[in-house]
Amino acid sequence: MVYGEIEMDYTFGPAKAAQIDAIMHIEQAGFTPEEAASRAAMTQRIAAYSDTFIVATTTSGTVAGYVVGPAFNQRYLIDELYGDSQPNRPADCYQTVLSLAVHPDFRDSGLGSALLEQLASVALQQGRRAITLTCLARLVPFYERNGFANEGIADSAHAGERWFNMVRELQ
Repeated sequence: MVYGEIEMDYTFGPAKAAQIDAIMHIEQAGFTPEEAASRAAMTQRIAAYSDTFIVATTTSGTVAGYVVGPAFNQRYLIDELYGDSQPNRPADCYQTVLSLAVHPDFRDSGLGSALLEQLASVALQQGRRAITLTCLARLVPFYERNGFANEGIADSAHAGERWFNMVRELQ
């Protein structure tokens, strides 16, 4: 992966409790205080479903970004997923994304897309049919470039924003 003029190598793996400070720094840099997950919520997510909490680290060990979400049995996210972390269930056919965030120093490097591909690979291995998420209007084009279809305005009151349902079918 190329970042500016520098070749960047990332390692992708499950989130670890020891990475919580770096994860929270990135979460708070990427989302408004109303949108951002709390430290307690992120800690619960690491404990409940680290297999679908994927962290990208640089060769020096810096956390550069992450994607996280549980498996779910419905096509669209519900607000309760943001506060209730339950382990992934094998029978659930949708992989959700609650947060996709990249450290400001690594933005515009393709890392967000690479994290989505890592999650898609895990979701396929786990037998999921699609990845589902909600995003703000300004991010719809990014997700469309990454294979997601805009399925309209979400039924969500999260952070008082208007969200769009985005779904990527998996092959």
